[in-house]
Amino acid sequence: APMAAAHPQVLALAAQVTESSEQDIPLLLLKLKGILSSPSLGYEGSKKIKQDIYDYGLTQYCLLVLRQDHSRLRGGWATAAQLAEILSHCCVGLEMKEDPEEFYKKFLPSAIDNLLVLGKRLQARFIRAIKDKEKQDFLHWFQTVTDAICWLFGGHIQLAACVLQNDRFLQLLITDDVETAVIMMSVLHNILRINSSVLLQVDKETLHSVLDELVYKLSSTTNPAVGSAVTKLLLLVAKLCKQLVQLLTARYKGLKKLLNEQWTGKGFDRELNQLLDMLHLEQPNGKGEMQKQHQAACIIQATWRGFQTRKRLKKLPQAVTTLQRSFRAKREQELQHLTKQKEDEALKLQMQLQRQRAMRLFHERQLALLERVHASQVNKYMEEMEEKSALTIQRFWRGYRARRIFHQQKQSLKEYKAAVIIQRAACKFVEKRRRRRPLSPWKEPKGLTDEQRLALQQKVDDYIKLHPASQMSEEMSKELHMQAQEKLAQFLLRSRLDQRAAQRRETLLAQVNTDVELLMNAPGLAETTEKDVGVFVSRSVPVAAKARQSHHTMLKYTRWPWWKKLGDEFMEDDVIPDDALNTELETLFIGGRK
Repeated sequence: APMAAAHPQVLALAAQVTESSEQDIPLLLLKLKGILSSPSLGYEGSKKIKQDIYDYGLTQYCLLVLRQDHSRLRGGWATAAQLAEILSHCCVGLEMKEDPEEFYKKFLPSAIDNLLVLGKRLQARFIRAIKDKEKQDFLHWFQTVTDAICWLFGGHIQLAACVLQNDRFLQLLITDDVETAVIMMSVLHNILRINSSVLLQVDKETLHSVLDELVYKLSSTTNPAVGSAVTKLLLLVAKLCKQLVQLLTARYKGLKKLLNEQWTGKGFDRELNQLLDMLHLEQPNGKGEMQKQHQAACIIQATWRGFQTRKRLKKLPQAVTTLQRSFRAKREQELQHLTKQKEDEALKLQMQLQRQRAMRLFHERQLALLERVHASQVNKYMEEMEEKSALTIQRFWRGYRARRIFHQQKQSLKEYKAAVIIQRAACKFVEKRRRRRPLSPWKEPKGLTDEQRLALQQKVDDYIKLHPASQMSEEMSKELHMQAQEKLAQFLLRSRLDQRAAQRRETLLAQVNTDVELLMNAPGLAETTEKDVGVFVSRSVPVAAKARQSHHTMLKYTRWPWWKKLGDEFMEDDVIPDDALNTELETLFIGGRK
């Protein structure tokens, strides 16, 4: 976790980087160069600032930015070269006390790998560039990146072996371009100067690849700069370890002749003569003489054995043919074995290369996807990838298990098919036999005998006696028929009357509901119009006449003088006596439409 008393400029820059977009981050990280080169910083202050830069994740941002394609970003490759220099300066002099394994085992090797990737991209663009200005710029940036690599493994010596064992370093070294080749050989020279035993620490394949490329450059070019750089490197290798001198003399037989004939008088004779002297001193003369004597003794022994064999074959001419045949067979077998072994090795190597290429492409795609995926979606994306991987593994396992079960059941399937074929043949044979058999003449069905006929007749008679049929006279049948017809007519008439009564009830009920709804929704007297009067006129003429008469009576009562109403003092104002209205409850108004 970042320390509380952090440098204010580092803290402000970290806040800007966190809040900025991806396009602006590379240019913001360039401010680290000014922070690191501040003249007021001492040794302890520089360490403190580098620690703050690492704790706030700015170093990790530099590492991630170096992986991107800078031809599409702001600042271009110049920004990338400056970020490589900043990254190396941030890592050198930084001592991790908390979680050192994460820094030394993962972060620093990843930084070396990203710097080599950036160098490979700059080298490729330098080779493809046409204009002189572009070539100079790319060469300058490439030199900056290689200087950053040298500065990084100069501060952390254990990274020298990591650089040398990286495949991209060998790819950078294997080039026909003179300028970049010289720069890469200077990087190799710095590696050997910083860690003299690094060539003994790497595996033999890497060591042989580096030495093969150096010797190849001596034999394939005539450029003095390349020859001088390779000669100095081989001289440094020879001075570092005697075992490497023995390896040079044993693996490259014509190296001394190549150095003498092609590179003498090219301006670096002092280093060339030192290398030749060391190669001459390492070759043992006595051992070479013994080797020649051993070869001569082998030739004599082979000649003597051949003479003895030919002499014995003259005595056994019949064995020549057998011997030749067995020899040719053995030789053919050996050739086939060698051919098969070479094919298997080539196939194995090809599959391994394809697997490595596929794995590399997969990791590159994963890294590109992780760069595009938001940080909050990384866990979800990784879970989806794990689920897809599990499904793929399960699918391949099920396929393998199904094929294995099929091979195990193959014999049973063959037996089943054989049984089906045998059964089919047997059925065909039986069918043919049946068709060839002559048809038998038609035979009439056997009839009942007299005894059987009498027995059946006896059973029928017994059943009729046990179950006698009911008998009814014609008059009783007619009477029963008439009763049924009367009851049917009564039922039909009653059902018709019930149906009419039900229809009338439904009609009256609908009319009552309609009248109630009209009365409920009737407007007040103040709002009543002439149109509303027709709605409340009864459909029955007597009812309408009685209602009109009651209305006129009520109007007359309201117009009476006061002395006619003296007996009604204790009545309410809006109550009219029944004798005045002369109406009964049965003559109430029922509203409706005409």
